[in-house]
Amino acid sequence: MRYVRDFENIQLTEPTVLSLGKFDGLHRGHELLMDSVFEKASEGLKTVVFTFDIPPKQPSLHDQKVITTNEEKQQLFLQKGLDYLIECPFTEKIKHMQAEKFIEEMVRRLKVKWVIAGTDFCFGHNRRGDYHMLQQYADVYGYQVRVVQKMQYQGRDISSTYIREELSKGRISLANELLGYAYFIQGKITHGNQIGRTIGFPTINILPPENKLLPPYGVYVSRIEIDGQCYNGITNIGKKPTIDGDSPAGAETYIYDFHRDVYEKEARVSILAFVRPEMKFDGIDSLRGQLEKDILYGRNYFAGVMRE
Repeated sequence: MRYVRDFENIQLTEPTVLSLGKFDGLHRGHELLMDSVFEKASEGLKTVVFTFDIPPKQPSLHDQKVITTNEEKQQLFLQKGLDYLIECPFTEKIKHMQAEKFIEEMVRRLKVKWVIAGTDFCFGHNRRGDYHMLQQYADVYGYQVRVVQKMQYQGRDISSTYIREELSKGRISLANELLGYAYFIQGKITHGNQIGRTIGFPTINILPPENKLLPPYGVYVSRIEIDGQCYNGITNIGKKPTIDGDSPAGAETYIYDFHRDVYEKEARVSILAFVRPEMKFDGIDSLRGQLEKDILYGRNYFAGVMRE
């Protein structure tokens, strides 16, 4: 996959099928768009997704928490086998570009033959452009449009907003159902305070960026991927109040039967189920006792999963 951030200087030479949107979470609703994209790819078209580096409604990166960071989104598209991911910087020039001009630039630079669009996608200055406008200009610029209706779950449209609501409420199972995969936190493993190691429970630590939406602070059953290998674990999401309640919110994970040195490696921690809220304990001994219970809970959870 080719990752592009310099939209104003790109010029593709092969005909493409293009889908546009924020794609936060790349959830089940987005899958309908991607199914159509790859269907058209079978006709000899290169696959392109166009998105912005920040949500266009937001003036800065930190004003809206995201389900997937830009880096996580890149990995999801890479796994799908996309040819081009264009993450356009939301500059003042782009912000004030008229919708008609946006279509012209998009078709010319990306050699678009098919556009796959959802019913809620808007573009251009003051969000004037929509799928109706894409259809209106199709004959002018020589492309075709397929409009994909929203997928629903129990009578409600599946959307990034819906998933953010469920994650914020701690409804992990429902959020994962809407995503079509387990919500995850991905990043480089960093050095923590190593308290876990001293009390017999070594952990890995990931510090997500500020704009990453986290579920309520607490302990969760998790699955961890490092170097292409998957492991079971228990993850605390929060600020570790017993040790250092002023630290930034992060994900600290105990991996079952794991003894490798993996500092500085990339890891993906997928959240499967809620165990308990984050707590502040009286001391290290109380913390150790609760960790033993959490770890046992996780072992029983995975044993139950394996029996199903």
